[in-house]
Amino acid sequence: MMEKEAAMPATQTTQTLGIRQARREDVPAIVRLLADDPLGGTREEPSDPLPQAYWDAFDAMVVQGGNMLIVAEQDGVVVGCLQLTFIPSLTLRGTKRAQIEGVRVDASRRSQHIGERMIRHAMELARAEGCGVMQLTTNKVRADAQRFYERLGFTASHVGMKATLA
Repeated sequence: MMEKEAAMPATQTTQTLGIRQARREDVPAIVRLLADDPLGGTREEPSDPLPQAYWDAFDAMVVQGGNMLIVAEQDGVVVGCLQLTFIPSLTLRGTKRAQIEGVRVDASRRSQHIGERMIRHAMELARAEGCGVMQLTTNKVRADAQRFYERLGFTASHVGMKATLA
C-alpha cells in the first residue's frame, strides 16, 4: 500500500531505496537506529532481546488509526525510519496536522538523500490524508537536523516545549 521504490543517485554504487510501512520484524532495526545517536544513546535500549515496551508500543501504533512507522530499506537492510501521526485539529479552521517524530538515518548512509526521501514520502502521505500542516520538533542541539528541515521547507515558527511525565 505504501511501498515506493526508486533508484538512488549513484554515489559509489547504484542502490535501490524502498520506503514502506514498518513491519513488526523491523522493530529491532528501528530501535538500533534510534539509539545510534548521541541523544538516543542515552534514551534507548537496543538490547537483545528488546525490552517488551518496544513491542507493546509498536503493537499499539498498529491498532491506532493515523499512526505509522515508515522505514527506508536499502539492499534488504532498514537504513532509516520515522513516525508519522495524523492529528485532527480544531485550530486553523479544523485543519488536520501531520506530526513527524523519531527521524533517523543510519550514520553510514547519511548524505545519500535517504532522510529527504523519507520526509518527502511522509509529505505525500500527509497530503493524501488531507493534512494542511506538517510539524515536527528537533532538539536544540541538533544544528545539522535544523538545517536539513529548513532545506525541506520547514520553518522554526514556534517554540517547542516538553514536560517529562514519568
